[in-house]
Amino acid sequence: MHHRLAVARRRLAACSLVLLCLGAGVAEGAEPAAWPTTETAAERQARIPLWPGDGLAPGDHALSVSQRTLERSPDPALPDRFVDHVSRPYLVVHRPAHPNGAALLVIPGGGYQRIVLDKEGTALEPAFVAQGGITLFVLRYRLPGEGHADGADAPLADAQRALRLIRAQAGQWGVDPHRIGAMGFSAGGHLAASLGTRYDEPLHAPIDAVDRYSARPDFQLLIYPVIDMQGTATHAGSRQQLLGAEADAARAQRYSPQRHVDARTPPTFLVHAQDDDVVPVENSLLFYAALRVAGVPTEMHLFAQGGHGFGIRGTRGLTTAAWPRLALDWIDTQTETAR
Repeated sequence: MHHRLAVARRRLAACSLVLLCLGAGVAEGAEPAAWPTTETAAERQARIPLWPGDGLAPGDHALSVSQRTLERSPDPALPDRFVDHVSRPYLVVHRPAHPNGAALLVIPGGGYQRIVLDKEGTALEPAFVAQGGITLFVLRYRLPGEGHADGADAPLADAQRALRLIRAQAGQWGVDPHRIGAMGFSAGGHLAASLGTRYDEPLHAPIDAVDRYSARPDFQLLIYPVIDMQGTATHAGSRQQLLGAEADAARAQRYSPQRHVDARTPPTFLVHAQDDDVVPVENSLLFYAALRVAGVPTEMHLFAQGGHGFGIRGTRGLTTAAWPRLALDWIDTQTETAR
């Protein structure tokens, strides 16, 4: 009770600060108000470090700024946390009471500037964990614009390692190693699509037995994904964080996943809202077209309304609310062949 009261008081103070800022006039494009918080005790207990030893990726160094978790929601019932300054990436596992053997590496978005923890993480639990029986491994990955040694490849190196680690430890979690998919949202969708097209690209020398496992997802779900880094559909913020301001055409093409689709790209499920004014629907259309040319099994659902970042919470009253059920049904069709 005392803890809940303290949380409520902190959030009330934050609301007052937000109102004060609004009254004073916040500059357009300013960061939303946020205040320090933490991961829950259950999340801390469910952590799985990606890299052995000191937890740093091969050749990397710890950032000078410590990892932080910030809260943006004044409503305790609807948390909206994000994390940044990740030096030692890790997974947080969410286990169902009745697992069906399938697993998802979940890669939340945040424009490659932050990793959102709730809207595209914990909010998935009722549909995918409790009802769907899927074991979720939510990734806290290194952000490319924060000064890591491997730069733009830091997030992909973490995603590769995460998929390999889940597969290597599948028996421990009651997971079928041939029923492991990746699901990414927004910039996390770009990272998931990069994993699905560059899973076997060597980004570091093997360091242990885990690195002998395949990093290829058995299937992938891309939810309002950032894809293109070259054309008019580009999400400028993600491109800036990933590639910097001076990226040439060759570099932009390397980091545009639709350019790397081939017959080995995993079967793909795409979801996008046509009124998305942050990451245009053309991103999903480009990837879908590339999948079709390569002969990769794919299913795409375009909804008239939903905007960007709807996750599961932002679909009330919209047909977009159907996407989790559609996704679960599609996953069943992908994993049926592996049983």
